[in-house]
Amino acid sequence: MVKITNIVFYKLIFNIGKKLRNPSLNNWFNFLKESERWSLSSIKTYQLKKLQKLIKIAYNQSDYYKQIFDKIGIHPSEIKTLEDIQKLPILTKSDLIKNKSTIQTSIKFKKVFKANTSGSTGQSLNFLRNESADSFNRASIFRGYSWFNVKPWELNGYFWGYNLSIFKRLKLKLLDVLQNRFRIFSFEEKPLLKFIKKLKKANFLHGYSSMIYEVAKYINKNNLSNHFKLKMVKGTSEKIFDSYQSEVKKAFGLKMISEYGAAETGIIAFECSKGNMHINMEGVIVEVIDNEVIVTNLQMTSFPVIRYKLGDYIKLAPKEKKCSCGMKHLIIEEVTGRVGSIIYGSKNNYPSLYLYYIFKNLGIENALFLTYQVIQKSKGNLIFKVAETLNKNDLVLVKKEIEKYFKHDLVYEIIDHQNLNSNNQQKTKSFISEIG
Repeated sequence: MVKITNIVFYKLIFNIGKKLRNPSLNNWFNFLKESERWSLSSIKTYQLKKLQKLIKIAYNQSDYYKQIFDKIGIHPSEIKTLEDIQKLPILTKSDLIKNKSTIQTSIKFKKVFKANTSGSTGQSLNFLRNESADSFNRASIFRGYSWFNVKPWELNGYFWGYNLSIFKRLKLKLLDVLQNRFRIFSFEEKPLLKFIKKLKKANFLHGYSSMIYEVAKYINKNNLSNHFKLKMVKGTSEKIFDSYQSEVKKAFGLKMISEYGAAETGIIAFECSKGNMHINMEGVIVEVIDNEVIVTNLQMTSFPVIRYKLGDYIKLAPKEKKCSCGMKHLIIEEVTGRVGSIIYGSKNNYPSLYLYYIFKNLGIENALFLTYQVIQKSKGNLIFKVAETLNKNDLVLVKKEIEKYFKHDLVYEIIDHQNLNSNNQQKTKSFISEIG
C-alpha cells in the first residue's frame, strides 16, 4: 500500500511540475507517440513543413539570419524541398557564441528558459529556449522511456556532475527529492554501497556512461548484482564503449542504451528496445558531410540552430535498414568520435578519429574490447591508458594496431589497469591533448 501511495505521490508532483513548467509537454508527447507509427515519407513531409516555417521565422525575426541569407542571396521561398537546406551556410559553435544576441529572435514568447552547453569542448554557450521547444525535447526523452515501459516519475538513480557550492548542492538535493531521483556525489565505499542499496528499488538508471560502467564493475567485483529490477539503463553525454556492455549486462541484466543529443540541438537520437538509435526526425534534420554530423533543430524558434556543425563524427545506417520495433525513423549506426582533435606525430599530424578505429578493430577482429583514454603531452608521444588488465598477447595486438595507423612516427606507452573515471564527475574524454 505504501508503494502505491509513493507512486501516486510522485506522479502527482510530476504532473504539477509539468503543468507549471511545460504546459505543452502532454500535447507533444501524444504527437510523438502518434508520429512514431508514421511512414518515412510522412515524417519527411512534416520535416519540410517545419523547416520552411523555421526558415521564415529566422529570416523575419533574427537579424543574424536575415543578414546571412541576404548576403548569399537566399530567400525563404526558395526552400521547397528538404535537399534545399544545402543552399544554407553551415554554422559552427563559435558562430553561435559570437552572434548569439543577433541569432536570438525578436518574438515575444510567454515563457523561455535559460539553456547552456557544457563547454566540454572549451567553448560554452548560453541562450534562451522557448517553452514549446523545451517541452518537445522533454517529450522526446519520455517517448524513448516509453519504449522501455519507464515512467519519468518512477524511482531512478542518476549520475551527473555536481557543483561544490553548498547552496547549489542543497538545491540539487531538493530537486532530486521532488523528482524521485537519487544520485551519488562520491565513489567512496560507504556512499557507493548506499547508492547501490537504493538502486535495487529503482526502475531506471541514467547519466554519464563512464560512471554507470564504474558502478557496474564495483557491483560485479563484490557480487552485489542480485535483485535489481531496472527496466532501463541509459548512458548520456559520453561515448558508450563496447567494453562497457559486458559489465553492465552482468551487473543489471540489461545493456546500456544510448541517448544522443546536445543543448543546442535537442535530442538527436534515442535507442529503441531492439538496439537501434532512431533519429528524432520530428525534432531535427541530420546531415552527414565528410562523416561529420550537421544538425538543424526544427522546434526551437527562439534561437534558431540551422545546419549546425556539432563536432561529432557519426555513421548513418543504410536508408533501407529496417528495425524490428516497427519505427521507420532513420538510424544512426554509431557516434564514432569527436571532430577537431589532432594527434601530432614527429613528422606528420593525424586525426584523433584514428584512436576510434584502433580500438574498434581490436574488438571486431580480436574480440578484445577495451576502455581507453589517450593523452598527448608533447609532439611525437602518446600515452595509452587502458582500464582492463592486458596479458602479453593483448599487448602484442594493441601495439600492432597502433603501429598500423601511426607507423613509426610516434613513441607510445601503454598503461593498463587504470581508473579512467574523472574524480570530479565531469565527462570522461577518450582523447586529451595538452599541446597548446
